[in-house]
Amino acid sequence: MTPVIAFGEALIDMLSSRLGDNTGPETFTPYAGGAPANVAVACARLNVPSQFLGMVGDDTFGHFLIRELKSHGVDTQGVVLTKEARTALAFVSRDSSGERTFDFYRPPAADLLYRLEHLPHGVFEQPAIVHLCSNSLTDPEIAETTLAIAAMAKRAGCLVSVDANLRHNLWAEGAADTWLVTELIDSAELVKVSLEELDYLRGDHPKEAWLAERMAAGVKVIVITDGPNNVVLKGIGIDQTVTPPSVT
Repeated sequence: MTPVIAFGEALIDMLSSRLGDNTGPETFTPYAGGAPANVAVACARLNVPSQFLGMVGDDTFGHFLIRELKSHGVDTQGVVLTKEARTALAFVSRDSSGERTFDFYRPPAADLLYRLEHLPHGVFEQPAIVHLCSNSLTDPEIAETTLAIAAMAKRAGCLVSVDANLRHNLWAEGAADTWLVTELIDSAELVKVSLEELDYLRGDHPKEAWLAERMAAGVKVIVITDGPNNVVLKGIGIDQTVTPPSVT
């Protein structure tokens, strides 16, 4: 079975006790989080061999994240501990419909300090699916590392997967760099993007033209989600709408 290698941020989601109710005391409970780390865990739960590459602080939360990844069967040999920065935190609040808002304590954060020299030796020697997202583009040095990893994986014959996963408040300007995110997307063969993210990234560009440009750059399949609504699959010779299963 082809393994999945996820690269990027592992962080602590501090989840609020409130659900759309701003009265009374509020508490926050720590949970393991970070989009790429979540992908590694999900794959391991499906009995797909998975590995996580990233950096966490040599602190209480960093060790907690490593334990959580291991407990789900994720290979953590590529996780690096550092004393130069703390593990990132995200305080997560929810409204009455369950919609989340995030307040990030990043930067500085340990995951932003990962560099090519931290890659395990021979990590891309065997065929793999290498998964990344845009949250490791928010600072120049980690962006350079992320794009280099995508290029290395592709040259080695791996399938590169990218989840846009835009979190605008992680960017210094308060909005994601569309050029940089699109550059990462164009390095992939499989892309996941929400309809809202697609509209942001394309700007004034017509949607179908923007999608065609991604295909021309080498993307094979684009998965477009829209909350609880239908999922759209786009690709060369692919134009399919899938109805998500109902949740009861």
